[in-house]
Amino acid sequence: MKMRFAINFIILLSLVSVEAGSGKGPAKTARLIPNFYGTTRCPQAEQIVRRITWNRVGKDPTLAAKLLRVHYHDCFVRGCDASILLDTVGTNQSEKDARPNLTLGGFEVIDDIKTQIEQSCPPGIVSCADILALAARDAVSLPFGRSMWNVLTGRKDGRVSLLSDVAGNLPSPFSNFSTLENLFANKGLDINDLVALSGAHTIGVAHCGAFSRRLFDFTGKGDTDPSLDPTYAAFLKTRCPNPANPATVVGMDPNSVLSFDSHYFIAVNQSMGLFQSDAALLTNPTSAGIVRRFQSTRNFFNQFAASMVKMGGIQVLVGENAGEIRKNCRVVNPKVK
Repeated sequence: MKMRFAINFIILLSLVSVEAGSGKGPAKTARLIPNFYGTTRCPQAEQIVRRITWNRVGKDPTLAAKLLRVHYHDCFVRGCDASILLDTVGTNQSEKDARPNLTLGGFEVIDDIKTQIEQSCPPGIVSCADILALAARDAVSLPFGRSMWNVLTGRKDGRVSLLSDVAGNLPSPFSNFSTLENLFANKGLDINDLVALSGAHTIGVAHCGAFSRRLFDFTGKGDTDPSLDPTYAAFLKTRCPNPANPATVVGMDPNSVLSFDSHYFIAVNQSMGLFQSDAALLTNPTSAGIVRRFQSTRNFFNQFAASMVKMGGIQVLVGENAGEIRKNCRVVNPKVK
């Protein structure tokens, strides 16, 4: 069911710029702005991103969850600098090679957009980081026919991507609430953001290995996680028998895999969150109350929009002396001699 955003809320977001900083609390200088490329030599940039993204997602709806996940994984490691897009070079393994990132997808969509933009605009104008942020928004927005949140732009691309940076920065599906809360707080995000961004699990799939311990060996005694609804646990065991097939996937939202909606929160409140990190949202009184509130689609959509704007501003590189605009999103630009 299509729900309409509160218009005043979206207008307010479009007037707010996001601050660049360390990722811990408020940053120092506001730089990201709405329609950054409208004031540069590529005013059609956002239209190109939307056209290609909507075309690709229209043919393969699973790309919405994939692009949203790539953006999320990018911002939580080194900030929203497109470091997740960089390929490994030689023995220097990039973020892509970290275990949590091995199942990421949708990179070819970003490549396609970058190619089209470089052909349509003067080179070196539109960053891969902005392309990723815009594509994630547009991928989710296609079924609604309008932008589901505002993307502020003006990011630059980073030159560093290290596998070793992923551990300790990216939330795990096995995390308890205190771990999640601390990790999000370190990125300048609060409990409302934590719960809202967890709602991204309303679309997409997960590999059995990410939750099979809850089914077959939760405490090391061959038991099932008692916080998991027994009927749902029995269903999951039919999809992911022990030992788990690494290639088998299950929808993260038992009510829908492709529909971006509030059904995830209904499932979590019924003890049918797929991951331990989903179930953890009910172990804190504040977050449990937010889960109940987000069963309202309007409440969820409004907060998700605000949280995506905040997440999109984590440790952004802005200004003439920060980062670069990559010619190819998979490799850093050659150093000028």
